[in-house]
Amino acid sequence: MRDFTGRLKRIDEFDLFDAETVKLILSGDSVVDWYRLNLHSEAQAIELLEAMEYRPKEASDRAHLQHIAEEAISFLRRHFDFPMPKPVERASIEELMLIASGKERHRRVCACTILKAMHIVHHVECRELLFTLPMSMQKVFELVEEKVYRLIGEMMGLGLPIVEFIGGRKNKDSLYTKLLSKPETTAANVYDRLRFRIVTRGADDVLPTILHLSKFVFPFHQVVPRQSLNTMFRLKSYLSQHEAIAPLVPQLQLAATDDLTVTDNAFSGASFRAVHFVADVPVRIAKDQVAGVPSNVLARGPVVSVLSEFQIVDKETEIANEFGDASHTAYKNRQKKAVARRIMTGSPDSERRTDPVPSSRNRS
Repeated sequence: MRDFTGRLKRIDEFDLFDAETVKLILSGDSVVDWYRLNLHSEAQAIELLEAMEYRPKEASDRAHLQHIAEEAISFLRRHFDFPMPKPVERASIEELMLIASGKERHRRVCACTILKAMHIVHHVECRELLFTLPMSMQKVFELVEEKVYRLIGEMMGLGLPIVEFIGGRKNKDSLYTKLLSKPETTAANVYDRLRFRIVTRGADDVLPTILHLSKFVFPFHQVVPRQSLNTMFRLKSYLSQHEAIAPLVPQLQLAATDDLTVTDNAFSGASFRAVHFVADVPVRIAKDQVAGVPSNVLARGPVVSVLSEFQIVDKETEIANEFGDASHTAYKNRQKKAVARRIMTGSPDSERRTDPVPSSRNRS
């Protein structure tokens, strides 16, 4: 894992890219809807590649990144009448990111379009590698856990404002209950088999912690769209009250609002407050872990990614969430009651059925 300076970047130190990053994560937007990248240096571009678990100085990684770019460009040419200036087409990955952040509109649009296609190509290849590797999902989960535990452990050891951290996997009973409570009842729709909860010292530590995670655990663009919950920050007002970054707020893509991102989970309490999101966390597969793997599998690259749920709150909000309808106990009770009603009556709403609920004596 890359070293860091031993401190979090304060909100007043955020640049436009930082503000865009936390906005996307909290709002559940998709990077595919962006029209510029807002990087300002090659060092930032390399940092983003490293967050994706690539090593730009290694020839094999550089070759794989170039393969992803070529596949993206080929896709665009096969299916769209897409004019592409030669300097953009021939650019390195870092140069492409900086062109996508630049002022010259036509080249910026072209570079952004290529990067969006690369984002999808990379996602597909990571998924194909994940399902092709002769490695159990439990082992891959361990790699993600090791990555997250290492970073959080370093942060806490340095006295950074993390006061509590819990990581774990959803047990089978919780998984069964969740699936029975969902209309789809398929495991494909469960995002929190791996889950991590972080409690910060104060509310102003939440966004710096999220930004830090986006640099060392998952790249910002691998947060799953429409799976974010933000019931803590009215983002436009919150950022605007910080004098140093207030001028950046009008420049944000997909303009910042004061709307909270609420959940469609029927079992969450109305008073529950948190920042919650799902990230496709990348992990690098070591060479000794793929010994004997066919070359056509290894051609998909050295990185796989695993969906993981993150929940971040500050200590005061965490304490408030432990009481009343926001508590986890109340949540689980509402969920179990709905599941019991559903499996006994065949409907989420028992009043819609006329069949009697079986008495406890004749239940199988």
